[in-house]
Amino acid sequence: TAKEFDILKLLMANPKRVYTKAQLYACIGGALYESDENTMMVHISNLRAKVEDDPSHPKYIKTVRGLGYKIEET
Repeated sequence: TAKEFDILKLLMANPKRVYTKAQLYACIGGALYESDENTMMVHISNLRAKVEDDPSHPKYIKTVRGLGYKIEET
């Protein structure tokens, strides 16, 4: 989707930089609300399903517990 592409583009622009959910929401033109917590997790899950060999053990799109998400260079 367009939103997933925007998230991926942001993550790839600065590999290894951790982005909070609020920063990722800003990138897709929205604001983070407590009720939206699962929405970002669904976007990340969808991205992992598309780019990871094994989405349950991601090699590229990593979760930084308590902070957000980042993309790893390999």
